[in-house]
Amino acid sequence: MRTQTVEADIIVIGGGLAGVSAAVAAARQGRSVVLVTNRPVLGGNSSSEVRVWVCGATAHGNQRWARETGIIGELYVENQYRNPEGNPVYWDDVVLDTVRREPNLQLFLNTDVSEVEASGPDDARRIESVTGWTMGSEIRTTFRAPVFLDCTGDGLVGHLAGARYRLGKESRAEFGEDWAPEEPVREFLGSTLLFYTTDLGRPVKYVAPETAKDISTTPIPTSRVIRSGDSGAHYWWIEWGGELDIVDDNEQIRDELRGVILGIWDYIKNSGKFDADTLTLEWIGNLPGKREYRRFIGDYTLHQGDVIDQTAFDDGVAFGGWSIDLHPAQGMYAEGAGALQRFSEGVFEIPFRSLYSVNVENLLMAGRDVSATHIAFGAARVMATCAAMGEAAGTAAALCVEHGVTPRELHADRREELRQTLLRWDASVLGVANDDPDDLALRARVSASSASRVIAAGADEGDERMPHPLADDLGIVVPVHPRLDSVDLFVSAVRDTILTVEVFSTGKPQNVVPAHLEHATAVELTAGDARWVTLPTPFAPETPQNAIVVVRANPDVTVHTTRPLPPGVLTLVHRADNDDQNVTISQDELLVQWPTKPLRGRSLAFRAAPESEALAPERAVGGYHRPFGGPNLWASARMRDGREEWLRLDWDEPVSGREVRLVFDDDVDLELNTLHHHRSPDEVLPQLVRDYRVEVLPAADAADDDDADDEPAADAWVVVAVERDNRWRHRIHPLPDGLGAIRSARLVVTATNGAREARVIAFRVQA
Repeated sequence: MRTQTVEADIIVIGGGLAGVSAAVAAARQGRSVVLVTNRPVLGGNSSSEVRVWVCGATAHGNQRWARETGIIGELYVENQYRNPEGNPVYWDDVVLDTVRREPNLQLFLNTDVSEVEASGPDDARRIESVTGWTMGSEIRTTFRAPVFLDCTGDGLVGHLAGARYRLGKESRAEFGEDWAPEEPVREFLGSTLLFYTTDLGRPVKYVAPETAKDISTTPIPTSRVIRSGDSGAHYWWIEWGGELDIVDDNEQIRDELRGVILGIWDYIKNSGKFDADTLTLEWIGNLPGKREYRRFIGDYTLHQGDVIDQTAFDDGVAFGGWSIDLHPAQGMYAEGAGALQRFSEGVFEIPFRSLYSVNVENLLMAGRDVSATHIAFGAARVMATCAAMGEAAGTAAALCVEHGVTPRELHADRREELRQTLLRWDASVLGVANDDPDDLALRARVSASSASRVIAAGADEGDERMPHPLADDLGIVVPVHPRLDSVDLFVSAVRDTILTVEVFSTGKPQNVVPAHLEHATAVELTAGDARWVTLPTPFAPETPQNAIVVVRANPDVTVHTTRPLPPGVLTLVHRADNDDQNVTISQDELLVQWPTKPLRGRSLAFRAAPESEALAPERAVGGYHRPFGGPNLWASARMRDGREEWLRLDWDEPVSGREVRLVFDDDVDLELNTLHHHRSPDEVLPQLVRDYRVEVLPAADAADDDDADDEPAADAWVVVAVERDNRWRHRIHPLPDGLGAIRSARLVVTATNGAREARVIAFRVQA
């Protein structure tokens, strides 16, 4: 056995997606970072040891334009390319490579931290060091740093340091939560084991071991949906331990869960109720996937009202969109539904004050130990949301080190710097517009080769138009900038009839639901074949936002659908849509009443008038980096015959830049589940720009022109980056040393990965 001491700027304990994202984020800020985890693989509950699929704000496609960006977004997109079959072993290496790639990050696997040295009074504790034991190597390591992050899930480090925390359910009165119990109770969301099966193509017997539970004596066969073809996270409801202590009783919980899995498999194989002769059990998890334990107390406690009412925080640093998802404490033995869910009408914010301890001055936290009530935790606990919190906390930790401040001081004096830094790195922040003083693009004039000025789908000759009976109310999401006068719809009618059309605003900028009626009209339709019909839809909001044009159901009318979706457009269908029979979902929310899943990827054939500025070149500068009251991107006209499209910045005075940052559209409406719960056929997302180059016009060359307004000669542009086969959303291109000042910068797009138009969310030149 040997001992050692490792010093760094930041120590992150916990190798789940929250800890990984925190460590990578801090390392990318130039800080020396150590990531310590007690498991042999990274990814926490998403790893091949546990195999829970990574869910987040998209909520299995219920939320709109909600997929996370930043580090977890990179992981999603990379996994889509490398791992189209959803192999959890391949996912392990997607995560590991992301960590190993960072030169400022040192990784300690198999290292269990169980000692914490901390000092100070109860209300002002400070961690000096943590100590861990590396299994197999017999190394005892003491880690020292000015800032620590507890991303352990169970919150062990903070607990040992004396951080205040909550366990179980708060009373209804404490935070005014109507889903909370009348009195506080120490009950938790339970833990889960999963299993995998495979078809060998020949009969395979199964002799149940002595530890298998006879599930016929339990409510499971009648209260849960069991299917022979399901495996993995489809069996999320194999859950238990909510009435016990999730940590103290972990071994008992594991044994019970494993016995039930063996009993379920015995039931599937030997009850005679399933076609399972050729199936065999391939894998059973032995490490319980925990949902809940300690939740630290921060300067703010996220609660039910913040989720449902979508509180806007001036220190919002991450967002979620999963439902408030509460499970019975009895878990798999409960006779009711396996989960009760209630959605917000759109994504909700998580404030920075929920990511640092109220009484340990150099401790940040992210993931399952976030400062939240049990009810709000039900929405914030899923792994992609934990990863978004991790990136925010890691970035904050780096800024704390840079400025020599505590997290509380960072919040007090530099929270906008934190939010702008997160936006610069394309992190999952909501409603944060680019106001970065170091982004030189904000001072430039913006122009482009072309822009999509008409918001339309299926309106060009040769476009696909598939008949679709108007059996349900349908909604067309249309970005409005500055106004909407009318919509032409491609329709047919079997007899003379009246078509009712309504225009709704969405309420909050991030929401995509028909919240407030703005206009209604009835249009006479005569019987006849499909043709374009103009529908008056007047709507002129004070600021750019989305409108929902609702076409009410009519059995005599057929509309037409088309693909692909143009940028900024979605289709809503007014019908119930719940594909998990083990879950009861509140039906009171418009989000649930108007799903997008039934017509995912398709639009009604329509065209809006007048021309719009929603996709103008200016939208790629100073925007929100994601849909928020509109698409917030530049889209060119349709690219034809190999024509190049460009986006250009021009400055009145020369500027000196350090790097160019580009953010391309990767369709954040698409759910990218790590295990491909909902599969997408595209390994590379078609909306992404594929081939491009970045050019700059040096100030010296521009000064040589007789007229600065003249178009510079082609050879005057200096190419600083050329990319082929791009498959990433966020690209950073350093400007070469010795370049000097520039007067112009240009992004030239020569091809996309399938989209008809070039789409650019952000074009930044950082000083």
